[in-house]
Amino acid sequence: MNNIEFKDKLVSINRITKVVKGGRRFAFSALVVVGNQSGSIGIGHGKAKQVPDAIKKATENAKNKLMKIPLRDGRTLHHDVLGKDGAGKVLLRSAPSGTGIIAGGPIRAACEVIGIKDIVAKSIGSSNPMNVLRACIKGLRSQSSPKLIAKLRGKNIAEITKKKSN
Repeated sequence: MNNIEFKDKLVSINRITKVVKGGRRFAFSALVVVGNQSGSIGIGHGKAKQVPDAIKKATENAKNKLMKIPLRDGRTLHHDVLGKDGAGKVLLRSAPSGTGIIAGGPIRAACEVIGIKDIVAKSIGSSNPMNVLRACIKGLRSQSSPKLIAKLRGKNIAEITKKKSN
């Protein structure tokens, strides 16, 4: 697993303040997404007294939580999908070649590290990066590839993917 090149993106950093007898103590929390740009992604969250340490912890955490996402032609989704986690809702739509990544903030970061090149996404509800990212991952994992559907129905992939003619 170490020979695979991972791309990591910092999604957000929060400063956490703890009020103690002598004043305020600051700590930092970092949210990072890691991927191999060919269908794998992991989300990591880390906390530390210094920003670089928090980012390092979050990156390690993300690498330990990698999961595989099925992609169509290695560039987009198989179908439109709605992901929901807490108050975060995310609408992810497959797009034709050349569209690019039309998404904001956390979703854009996730798509870039997974290797999705064409997608249109909209975050609805929560703007909390953690909830939006988790909703995005739930949506991506809920999509089903033609290979999986063919296996479930006991047909071959050609029967499922062929275009309907009128």
